[in-house]
Order: sequence, then structure tokens, then C-alpha cells
Amino acid sequence: MSENKRISDLYQSVYNGNPWLEVTLAGTLSNVTAEQAYKKINPNLNTIWEIVNHLIQWRRNILQRMQGETIITPDHNYFVPVLDPSEVAWEQSLQTLAKSQEAWNTFFEDFDDTDLAKIYINNGHTYYEHIHGIIQHDVYHLGQIVILKKML
Repeated sequence: MSENKRISDLYQSVYNGNPWLEVTLAGTLSNVTAEQAYKKINPNLNTIWEIVNHLIQWRRNILQRMQGETIITPDHNYFVPVLDPSEVAWEQSLQTLAKSQEAWNTFFEDFDDTDLAKIYINNGHTYYEHIHGIIQHDVYHLGQIVILKKML
């Protein structure tokens, strides 16, 4: 099996497979309502919804880097308040997260293992580091979502 396929399987597993950590993004978010996702548990913490939107934007950011684009991360680091707390808007966020997973799956279909050693010019990190970084980023924030969900 190619390294690309192993990484792709790992990323898919964290989203909605059977990962070693035993929780997935899709599974954890499946029964969260808009009201719960929007609830501010503590003024110093992000909401579940803010974290989901942050994940979506970082997934896009890194995917665009892997496609050769130069991306500047905004000062807010993709943590922005949710303006529409409706169930429809929450469902749209969940669908956008799912579409971001589909975009990554499509990317991996044509990605060549030799490209893992490529360097992203803006920070000197390899594509391999970026791809594993986004997986680690998802897992990090998945842990936060799990904790916030338990606090609801």
C-alpha cells in the first residue's frame, strides 16, 4: 500500500471510520443540535460550532497549499463568531465539513507519494508535514469538542 493511501485512510478514519482513538468527527457531531453547538460553556472557550467552522477553514487552507496556492492565515486564525444560530445554518456547517472531507478524499486519489517531500515555500514545511499536521489538528479539536459536549 502506498504512503498516500495509508495517510488517506487515516484521515478518513478520523472523520467517520474506525480510528484508534475510538471517536470520530462525524460521529461526535451527529447528535449535536444547533443550540448545543452555539452554546458558550465559558467566555474563555470557543463553542463547538466555532471549532467546527475553524476546522473547515483550516482544512481548506492546507488543501489549497497542497494544490500550490500561497495562503495567508488571517489574524483571527479562523475563529469567528457564529452569526446565524439556526438549525439550518448548523446543518450547513456540518455539510460543509463533510464536503471538506470529500475534497480531501478527491485530492488523495491523484496525489503521488513523491509529492510528500515537496516544500511549501511560505513556511519551509513539507507537504507530508502539512498533511499530518491537518490530521493532528482535527484530532486536537475533536478532543475539545468531546469535552465541550460532555459539559453541555
